[in-house]
This record gives sequence, C-alpha cells and structure tokens, in this order.
Amino acid sequence: MDAQTLIARRIALELQDGMLVNLGIGIPTLVAGYVPRDITVFFQSENGLIGTGPIPEGAMAQPRLTDAGGRPVTAIPGACTFDSAMSFGLIRGGHVDMTVLGGLQVDGSGLLANWMIPGKMVPGMGGAMDLVTGARRVVVAMQHTAKGKPKIVERCSLPLTSARPVDLVVTELAVLALRDGRLQLVETAPGVSVEQVLAATEARLDIAPDVRPMALP
Repeated sequence: MDAQTLIARRIALELQDGMLVNLGIGIPTLVAGYVPRDITVFFQSENGLIGTGPIPEGAMAQPRLTDAGGRPVTAIPGACTFDSAMSFGLIRGGHVDMTVLGGLQVDGSGLLANWMIPGKMVPGMGGAMDLVTGARRVVVAMQHTAKGKPKIVERCSLPLTSARPVDLVVTELAVLALRDGRLQLVETAPGVSVEQVLAATEARLDIAPDVRPMALP
C-alpha cells in the first residue's frame, strides 16, 4: 500500500454517519473512496457542491463537475449545487462537521501552514483559512517528510493558515492527536516503531501511554 492510500484509509475511519465533510485538494480527495459502506457522508466542496463522490475514472470525468481545486469529481444521487456565498456561509457558520486538509508544516502545538510558500506562485489560496477556523473538527492528511525534511516542526517557518490548532494529523508513519495544546503520538503505522516516528519528526511529541498500531479498514 502506498503512503497516500494508507493515509486516506486511516482518515476514513474518522467519518461518521450523517457528517458534512469538506475535503481539500491532494491526499484528502482520496478519502471519499474509502467511506465505510454502512454510513452516509455528505462531502462539501467550497466551489458550491454537496454530494461529491469518489474520483471518476478518466473517461467518466465531466469538465463542469469539479472540486474546489478544479479536479473532476462525481456527484452522488441527491447532490446539490449552490453559489460560493452559500458555500462559505456553511463553512464560516460552523455547519461543516469535519474538514480534511493537506499540510506543508504542522508545529508541536498543532498550528498548520498549508496555503503558500513565500516567493512561489500558487493558483489561489482557496478556503483553508475559513475551513480551519470554521469547521468543527480539522484533520490534516500529509506525508511525514518532504525531501527528507520533517514536516512536523517545532515552529512553522511558513505562514500559518489559522491561529486555531488542528485536531488530528495523519501521516504514513503515525497518527498524532492534539492533547492539552500539544501533539501526542497515539498510533504508529504498520511496521513503524515509536523511535522511527520520533526520528522523522522535528517537534517534540508527547507519547501516549497506550500507543497502538494504526487502525485501518
């Protein structure tokens, strides 16, 4: 199993029946493909859609049916569309139960940087600030390192997305939960030791007394 699939499958276990969930671009979009069969989840995209389904096969993609990142999506029966004002009203009004976002860096207190790299052109900042601030639960899906450098750092060097910390970070090595204002290691991926997680992490992590193997569906 590749790293992105492992992360998406683990995060799918955080979904609960009836949730309204926003998925960011990148790894988060994969989560829609692993929703447990016994629950119904409504995925919201900030460009104005509730009811996105799994990523379509190439020939099934519709150019006018995309997520906020412009990537093709499917729509499940009962899906609805609306304008951006309504979409951001849902987010800022606290009606989104959970958001799953990618990350460039997360610091030891759970603060996220994910919207820009200074000096690098990006197509748009999207709705990350609104989502981190407005969603009831924030989950970060990202690989543990980038080009060998830790992405879980003592202090973010990139611009922060929000002053609100995230609730959970899932990487291909571990699951980290925010406890008492600090990231705590609660699960390790199959075949990964606590020592390996710590070696790949710059921030000082608290270690849960009952660290367990990562649960996977």
